[in-house]
Amino acid sequence: MSGNEGGKILRAGHNCWRIERASRVAVAIDGECYFRALREAILGARERVIILGWDIHSQLQLVRDGEDDGFPCGLGALLDFVARERQVDIYVLSWDFAMIYVLERETFPLYSLNWKTHSRVRFHLDAAHPTGASQHQKIAVIDDALGFCGGLDLSVWRWDTSEHAAEDERRVDPDGQSYPPFHDLQMAVDGDAAAALAELARERWQRATGHKLEPLQADQRRCPWSDCLAPVMRNVSVAIARTLPAYDGRSGVREVEQLYLDSIAAAQRYIYIENQYLTSHAVAEALAERLRDSDGPEVVVIMPQKTGGWLEQQTMDVVRARVVRQLADADGNDQLRLYYPRVSVADDVATMVHAKLMIADDRWLRLGSANLSNRSMALDSECDMAVEADPGSDEARAIRDLLAALLAQHQGRESGEVSEALEREPSLIRAIESLRKDGERGLQPLDAAIDPSVDELVPDSALIDPERPMDAEHFVSHFVPDEYRPHSTRRVLVGAVTLVAALGLAAAWRWTPLGELLDVGQLTEQARALNAHAATPLAVIVLFGLAGTLAVPLTLLVIASVLAFGPLAGFAYSLAGAELSALISYVIGRNVGRDLVRRHAGKTLNAVSKRLSRSGIAAIFTLRVVPVAPFAIINLVAGASHISLRDFAIGTLLGLLPGLTAIALFADGLSRALQEPDLSSIAWVVGLLALIAISALWLRRLLKRRQRSTNDQTSSG
Repeated sequence: MSGNEGGKILRAGHNCWRIERASRVAVAIDGECYFRALREAILGARERVIILGWDIHSQLQLVRDGEDDGFPCGLGALLDFVARERQVDIYVLSWDFAMIYVLERETFPLYSLNWKTHSRVRFHLDAAHPTGASQHQKIAVIDDALGFCGGLDLSVWRWDTSEHAAEDERRVDPDGQSYPPFHDLQMAVDGDAAAALAELARERWQRATGHKLEPLQADQRRCPWSDCLAPVMRNVSVAIARTLPAYDGRSGVREVEQLYLDSIAAAQRYIYIENQYLTSHAVAEALAERLRDSDGPEVVVIMPQKTGGWLEQQTMDVVRARVVRQLADADGNDQLRLYYPRVSVADDVATMVHAKLMIADDRWLRLGSANLSNRSMALDSECDMAVEADPGSDEARAIRDLLAALLAQHQGRESGEVSEALEREPSLIRAIESLRKDGERGLQPLDAAIDPSVDELVPDSALIDPERPMDAEHFVSHFVPDEYRPHSTRRVLVGAVTLVAALGLAAAWRWTPLGELLDVGQLTEQARALNAHAATPLAVIVLFGLAGTLAVPLTLLVIASVLAFGPLAGFAYSLAGAELSALISYVIGRNVGRDLVRRHAGKTLNAVSKRLSRSGIAAIFTLRVVPVAPFAIINLVAGASHISLRDFAIGTLLGLLPGLTAIALFADGLSRALQEPDLSSIAWVVGLLALIAISALWLRRLLKRRQRSTNDQTSSG
């Protein structure tokens, strides 16, 4: 198997931003190699370090071999050390992430990487992008002289060795929780290529913060190349391809996509891809076109068995299955193979493939941050690096050696054994198949098929994997059918008046003199006046429900109920009344229709819809436990979004239990302390407050562990 003749495809201004020279190019295979090299480079910095990431975690342990060289191994401590002891300026940009990723992220990154560190460490959350986009570039630049670019964030769940052992006691997150094997790549460059990455990073910093960073002078640029990085190429031209969405006066850039299209079209013998996703329409069509060609290249794609957690499996895996069907239909010449790397047969452990790499014909190598997804082609910020080699050159041999090293890792073989197979067999597919043995570690055929019933439920990729910004209005318009809107003018008018009144009251209870009427003492006395009547339970529940519907603060109503009727009866009345209030507001939201709710609650809807995008009982439960909007507004939006009544009712009931229990216990304890202010009653209140705080932290950790478990301990970045 060998490369073929062909013209050059890299063109600055067409499929890449710049083409610059590098005296050294290395590829760090997996986190152990990259994190060690980056640590050594940061320790060697003299002037400046710039880090860009989708996620950054200050507690990431960069080196885990147990050896102590006297310098910090934790990322945050390392940055603080070089800033404090060596007067190096540190600039760190991390994406200002969406709420859906909150359980994956460090709780207080501003504290860990800004306030807790030396003033030379400057950390900023970067939200300079359109709605629905993300900052997905993963770049580190030291002294404008050494640059790293690839798929590895400086975050949790990324560190792993190239052995990808099924069990490795070092492969744990900062909480000590283990995670499965993880595979990714990072390219290192020096010279003008590194200077170009520095320019890109400085521009990102200026857009995010408004502060301009000047380039370093020639005498300040010294490359701290790590001894653990063996160059695979020397004195070569390196292309930098970007994806940048149109934003704030900047035109969109789609170099990443164009480079994929050009290199796929140019390939003659084989295309080898490693990527987390395979959902891009443009790339899928380009591959399908080559597969339809009787003289087209073989296409081998290495992907994770599952792209991530439950949410991704029900969305991105479904879109992936559709793309795979498209490719299979086009593959009339048996030129397509899809694999995932399995590392343990007994426990069926698979490696999480997070790499973003393509090799073609031993001539083209590219790797970076861009997934094969629609959003990576147009919506998210991305950065890939590419090298183009002449047939038979040292660079072509280096690309072949890299391919052999990657296949050896995935197959559990030695690189020499794989190189022999690549030379011996006439095709890449036959070489891979010759190294596969059933029942052993190695590449396994990927079954991307999904349940047809799931396929029918999942919308098209324009929503799941968009190419353009999507706001909450678009989101709700997609999920709430027009036919559910009431057409009766009278119903719309009545609903609108009710909705506006509810929204107005929510503000009035808090910010106008009307709130003075909500005195706990008065409410308690009025409630006690009902206690003598036989219909008290029903009356209290109905009144509670109506008050909650009118946006009277729920906490106040619960406290009044407990003080008036005692902890048990007060809690029962509160739970039933809150559930009734939620159902009333839900019905109003359903009958008013999405247009009116959207018009009058757009900003709130934007927050709530992030949760409702996961739909069902779990989403409603989460919104109750961690509310992102007032109680009444969540109910209205849920009704307008047409979450099923059953899921809404069950999710609300379960979600209200923790909070109402805590409020009821606190109100009862406070009442006892006020009536009999002795040491024991005061200690009870203080202890209860502590218990509530601890329970809240425990619940957060539980949700975090559950998400980590359902995510197969992976992230989507």
